Amino acid sequence: MPLNPPTPSTPAPLAGTLKTLLLRGLLAGLIAGLLAATVGYFVGEPKVDAAIAIEEANAATEGSHHAPGEPTAGHSHGDEGHSHGDEEEALVSRTGQKFGQFLALGLSGLAFGAIFASVAHFARRHTALSGPKLAIGLGVAGWAAIVAVPFFKYPANPPAVGDPETINDRTLLWVASVLLGLAAVGAGVYVYKLLRGQLDTVRLIAGVAAFALITTLGYVLLPGVDEVSADFPPSLLWQFRVASLAVSATLWAALGLGFAALTEFAGRSTRVRSEVATAG
Repeated sequence: MPLNPPTPSTPAPLAGTLKTLLLRGLLAGLIAGLLAATVGYFVGEPKVDAAIAIEEANAATEGSHHAPGEPTAGHSHGDEGHSHGDEEEALVSRTGQKFGQFLALGLSGLAFGAIFASVAHFARRHTALSGPKLAIGLGVAGWAAIVAVPFFKYPANPPAVGDPETINDRTLLWVASVLLGLAAVGAGVYVYKLLRGQLDTVRLIAGVAAFALITTLGYVLLPGVDEVSADFPPSLLWQFRVASLAVSATLWAALGLGFAALTEFAGRSTRVRSEVATAG
């Protein structure tokens, strides 16, 4: 008896064991990390090279103002692995850094994928959304909490921008902004669920308003950081920040959409096997 081709149907809620979800998250996370690294390589690295060239030119100018034999007050950028002046050579060359981001973002993608799957496993108990829609929603929420809220308070800076003496303070402020983002997203979801029974548009507006309110309060309370020198090219700074945002957006978009696609494929395969068993 010939089987009818599978027809599209309403996606079911997220199904599968925690182990299944973790495997799905790891695969989606690895793909997302490699895609983000590709964007970083072609879009972000040229901006980093340009900023380093400015930094080295400034260092050379400062060095020319010192008397022969007088030590220079050079500085380094630990996160870029770059050094100049009379300091020791960087442990990782620029070429190594460029290709190393594929390893770094690949591992980050795996970690985010595992966390994403664990959160999805918990979240499916509290929602009737289909598996793909839940995955996309978690991707948007994760990007908003971990990337967008911190970024618009403390945007990424290229080499030659920032005081090395304040790096610990800036790191702590960034962690605080991530916590703020998580709190803002949590408040938005809580308000959305609290208004169960209201129109969906009303619930959505109220949830977004709660998110915006918490974010605004946090922005007011957290101190600002402005260490960009007046002579740094504003166009390069803008391009670097856009590139940084593009890398993180690629990571989260690919993670959410990848997890959603794998979920839908798994659901379709299950339905096909069920139809085959019934027909047999």
